[in-house]
Amino acid sequence: MKYLIIFFSAFLLVACKKEQENVSNSTKVDSTNIIQDSVKADTQNANILVDTFPFPKEIKECSCYFAKSKADFEDENYIYADDAGKTAYMKLDGKRLVMNLISSSDMEADDELSKEIENENYKISVKGKKIKNEEALLFEGTLTIEKPDGSKTVIPIYGECGC
Repeated sequence: MKYLIIFFSAFLLVACKKEQENVSNSTKVDSTNIIQDSVKADTQNANILVDTFPFPKEIKECSCYFAKSKADFEDENYIYADDAGKTAYMKLDGKRLVMNLISSSDMEADDELSKEIENENYKISVKGKKIKNEEALLFEGTLTIEKPDGSKTVIPIYGECGC
């Protein structure tokens, strides 16, 4: 009888321990799935390909041009350029685009940079803060690209505006 009680107690102890491990493992799996799902959601929204391009030959005088980083800017790997007034240039989803600027802030009067560009396929917003004020004004900020389907890409930018 004594052995039966010891055996039964040991059996319950092992069974309870296994059940706790299963509960712990299922929680870990659920957490992993949640993390994987959120990563998939971010990847699905970031489906706009932004390519670099050389400085546009069409721009003759004043301009703004930006790269993804200071290193890319110094290597002349631009992702955005405009003629500081009417026309913006980008290479999106493998196509070189020439688009009309809808609005642009006066960079001389402000420490903030703001530009809006829109066509039938993209809505682009450039926001920046002046980091250096010399002959050409240096800016850091973000470039946001949205498609009509709701997908959105936000890219850090570094570049300058000047004449």
